[in-house]
Amino acid sequence: MNQTHTIYDLAVSGVRQLVPYVAGKPIEELERELGLSNIIKLASNENPLGPGKKALAAIQATLPKLSLYPDGNGFNLKSALARKYGLNVDQITLGNGSNDLLELIGRAFLAPGLEAMFSEHAFAVYPIVTQAVGATAVIVPALNYGYDLVAMATRISDLTRVIFIANPNNPTGTLLSQSDLQKFISAIPTHCICVLDEAYFEFVSNQKGINSLDWLKTCPNLIITRTFSKAYGLAGLRVGYGLSSPELADILNRVRQPFNNNALALAAAEAALGDDEYLQETIAVNAQGMSDLTAGFKALGLEWIPSAGNFVSVNLKQPGQPIYEALLRKGVIVRPVANYGMPNHLRISIGTPAENQFFLKALADTLANV
Repeated sequence: MNQTHTIYDLAVSGVRQLVPYVAGKPIEELERELGLSNIIKLASNENPLGPGKKALAAIQATLPKLSLYPDGNGFNLKSALARKYGLNVDQITLGNGSNDLLELIGRAFLAPGLEAMFSEHAFAVYPIVTQAVGATAVIVPALNYGYDLVAMATRISDLTRVIFIANPNNPTGTLLSQSDLQKFISAIPTHCICVLDEAYFEFVSNQKGINSLDWLKTCPNLIITRTFSKAYGLAGLRVGYGLSSPELADILNRVRQPFNNNALALAAAEAALGDDEYLQETIAVNAQGMSDLTAGFKALGLEWIPSAGNFVSVNLKQPGQPIYEALLRKGVIVRPVANYGMPNHLRISIGTPAENQFFLKALADTLANV
């Protein structure tokens, strides 16, 4: 007897129950919906400076070669990363953004009956990766909007295979101390893979005090993920990378799709990596913007979560969704974070000085009329 199935019935159970990741609203979508112009987008933690001149020049030089497949191994970019960080090429895995690395890790190490652990208020891709492969998510309550490493240590079991830690964390911007983080990672049992997500690493003010790369020497089950999307202004090209032991990289490269980085992305990322002037300008603009936004919040009597990233989450003391929608009507796109368990907060990406001031005025006007 034939039984009728819907297409949804045919999907694996983890995928059937997934809620897709919702990205920040594109400028073009708001233009279509409301017929607005001069829209500013402070929703997706993008670099307000745009890509650097060296990256753009590398893209231009690569355009005539687009009929050819890119280097599937990304040799030049991996070699540049290896030189910069004092590692071997076989310790590097390239991804289509660092999200791609998270997906590779899930496919390689998670399965039904196994567990992935992360914090409350952690990056939304961690539960998506976990659920998609049928693994169980162990979500540990946050401590002051950040990771409670002591509590997490007590939750590790024989079934724990992956532990996701974002530092700084998105969307809260909280930063763990290096001593606490090193102590936690060094004590993780060998049956667990620790993923240290450092997508916002470059924005940390005391960067020189961060020595996570040194931990790779003694922690073969550690992988550090970073990206060119944020500080290097290449979000549209999708380039991320993982730094790990050669053995862990070898496993990830077995499930990595060939040509997962396009030729323009590889060339631009390699050039951006050597553009220290652009990076320093980015960091300076971010620091000034963070100061301006938090001063504006203070003037409005609002509290915020101190952030080490290129964004800040502000507590509106009321549901954030109506404020978000009112700001859209004023041509300002920010990020509601109720799906992160923070219904009264909005996350604001740091923009240019003019964008930051435009947002603060729009926020003040909105709050005055609710």
